[in-house]
Amino acid sequence: MRIHTLSNPVSESILQVIGHTPLVELAHLPHHPENRVLAKLEGCNPGGSIKDRTALNIIHQALRSGHLKKGDTVVESSSGNMAVGLAQVCSYYGLRLIVVVDPKLNDQTAQILRVYGAQIEQVTTPTNQGGYLAARLARVHEILEQNDNVFWSNQYGNKSNPRTHHETMEEMYQATDGRIDYLFVATSTCGTLMGCADYIYTHDFPTKVIAVDAVGSVLFGGKPSKRIIPGHGSAVPSQFLKEDYLHDCIKMSDLDCVKGCWNLLRSESILGGGSSGAIVSAYQRYEANIPEGSTVALLLSDRGDRYLDTIYHPEWLQAHFPSFQIPKPFHHAST
Repeated sequence: MRIHTLSNPVSESILQVIGHTPLVELAHLPHHPENRVLAKLEGCNPGGSIKDRTALNIIHQALRSGHLKKGDTVVESSSGNMAVGLAQVCSYYGLRLIVVVDPKLNDQTAQILRVYGAQIEQVTTPTNQGGYLAARLARVHEILEQNDNVFWSNQYGNKSNPRTHHETMEEMYQATDGRIDYLFVATSTCGTLMGCADYIYTHDFPTKVIAVDAVGSVLFGGKPSKRIIPGHGSAVPSQFLKEDYLHDCIKMSDLDCVKGCWNLLRSESILGGGSSGAIVSAYQRYEANIPEGSTVALLLSDRGDRYLDTIYHPEWLQAHFPSFQIPKPFHHAST
């Protein structure tokens, strides 16, 4: 086994560890043998998700511009990952953080936020239009009106969000010598999706971007419906979305997320989060549309340790998806 070493193995701070995540070949995930499938493991960021990149860039730009200074308060609405990313960055820079969440926030994430010193505000009633997300945003605006020296990081509209992911794409192209034919990216704010797509569009690369949305999300039309996997899809339109930058969109159900997570775990020993499962299922469903010999990249946004009480818990699975059978581990030939 070859051991990889970093050119500069000592980082100046925890924030310098954010980014430069591994790109891993998925050799055992069932797919056409002529295709090369790569996974960008954003769960390897220190806070556990791609939102570490977004949080760092937004706060860094706000500090540089003077919109934010040490001792100020940052406020954000989040379903979990952005909150953790912000908690880490704000703690490092000496900033207070108020996170507006809803009942879908899992206990482990809540505990992480408390340990970092974040103040948690929970909305309990969804709005008729926009659900819990709209209710969270309404509470954010109340906090901004009622307090001084509060900065809204605004992952939903801050242009530093999509700009963050020019670097994400650059990392992938450098690792593949510019050869990525298809890229699968999950939706939420669409900051990650459109940041990647904008980089591809700006550089006139031939990579085709496939948006992986959730059934019940309104991002690509349709009526909102109940979803139980957090952080995937949206109940309100995106301020970033430009559909003409995308090649296609595929919608995945909560059950698709679960199946994809377990397929990824059993085939590759990768413990992925809910949207990562959606990405895996989307690729396997869409593969028939992809020419043989293609290089496909799957942007896996987070890791699965915060889903141990849900997606990876037999009792939770039985309660929500009684027909789902946990697959047995794959057995691979020794290498």
